[in-house]
Amino acid sequence: MPLDDLLPDADVVTRHERAVAAPPETAFAAALGVPFAPDRVATALLRMRGLKPGGGIEGSLTALGFSELERSPSRIVFGASGTPWRRHGGLSGWQGAGPGRVRMALELSVEPAGPGRSILRTETRVLAPDAAARRGFRRYWLAVGPFSSLLRRRWLAAAARVAEGS
Repeated sequence: MPLDDLLPDADVVTRHERAVAAPPETAFAAALGVPFAPDRVATALLRMRGLKPGGGIEGSLTALGFSELERSPSRIVFGASGTPWRRHGGLSGWQGAGPGRVRMALELSVEPAGPGRSILRTETRVLAPDAAARRGFRRYWLAVGPFSSLLRRRWLAAAARVAEGS
């Protein structure tokens, strides 16, 4: 299910991509296999947020409360709802949306970019359905948004290193 179908009118959309000198299946496997915190900077960012940096991306997102919404050979989509501006986020699966809670979707995908090359992408969308959710999320995203983007760029860089070293 494309993010355009899940959250077409998102309040926040962030996209990051990385060219990888490896075929799509190798790049995607590398992206799924890299640690949630692939380096010391990412580890520090997660710890500052009170999150555990261990494990892979899939397991870590699931442990945070995200549900897998779609999986194909070239894309995986996770979704959650909650109040991430609170210390422990109160995240629950995609179906747990309600007043004062945002809906979040994160997609990791790959596409071919020529022989033996690919593009890895992440896209994150957040929808705040009411004024209370919008207020809470705006304050949170002002502080966390740049670090969230940095973390995603570091995931992609780590995946590219792994894929290109294969």
